Amino acid sequence: MSDDFAFEPIRGLPERPPEGERILWQGSPDWRALAWRAFHIREVAFYFAALVAAQPLLALMEGGLGRATAASMAWIALAAGLAMACLGFIAWLTARGSVYTITSRRLVLRIGVALPITINLPFALVAGAGLRLRRDGTGDLPLALKPGERVSYAVLWPHARPWRLSRPEPMLRCVPDAAEIGDLLGRALAAHHGQPSPARLAQQPSGESIALPQGAAAAG
Repeated sequence: MSDDFAFEPIRGLPERPPEGERILWQGSPDWRALAWRAFHIREVAFYFAALVAAQPLLALMEGGLGRATAASMAWIALAAGLAMACLGFIAWLTARGSVYTITSRRLVLRIGVALPITINLPFALVAGAGLRLRRDGTGDLPLALKPGERVSYAVLWPHARPWRLSRPEPMLRCVPDAAEIGDLLGRALAAHHGQPSPARLAQQPSGESIALPQGAAAAG
């Protein structure tokens, strides 16, 4: 398979970091977690399962079961398989084309499938960050931007915190070993804001506000 990003001097970065900037971590979303949570493959499976289960009930209401009912159930099951396969493939492509980079000065998101783009988020623009950890060890790390800073939700998706449309929040989505990456990001943000001790990102349940790294609010 050809490398679509052979032009990159460093994987995930359009150019080499300037002198004094260090790459602390690079990674990509877990495509299975992405398919499950961003592309909602579970909900699609439930939807088609409900359609299959409804066919015998509808047939009984109309007079009885028959070959037509079995054929209808088979076609719906086939459609379900195709839909889930397509969603899984899109999730795989999305994960394959995405690289998250944390440096000592910024966060870089190289995202996109057909039209890849690179989004640079200097830590100076970041007001805070949070962590939502899942039981499988993957997790989401959203970043709140300072007032006046904005990135398009449509451009970011699925690398954006869900439903934050008025003030989109870029997000490292479905990353493996999210707790460790959250600690690393917290320390990098604290160091940028001149904090002597490492910061730990607070785990945020769905719907709660993002936690600032310890002391970052004071540092501005």
